[in-house]
Amino acid sequence: MIKLYGLKNCDTCRKALKWLKGEGIQAELHDFRKDGLEAAHLEEWLEQVDWEILLNRKGTTWRSLNDADKLDVDREKVKRLMLENPSLIKRPVFELGDRILVGFKDPEQQALRGFK
Repeated sequence: MIKLYGLKNCDTCRKALKWLKGEGIQAELHDFRKDGLEAAHLEEWLEQVDWEILLNRKGTTWRSLNDADKLDVDREKVKRLMLENPSLIKRPVFELGDRILVGFKDPEQQALRGFK
């Protein structure tokens, strides 16, 4: 089973869940707001993908941060900001056993099909 991390009200997460079901792939949603996110879990993700990939700079959460938080961004600062504001994490994040995929575009869909 795939674990999908995101927000239940996120359009992309809902689209991904619907697509997975249509593909016959079992998935479970872990909602950041309801279920939280542990620092150790985020650290595992940051060991697998660059923080630039995991950071959602297009969302309203990023835009609503104060200017000081947006300056001099590095891995540790991003980690702190993501733990304080999990909606800063690009969604969805798929856990496929020991690896993750971030986002839901064609490359991620192809990889998910191969996970069956």
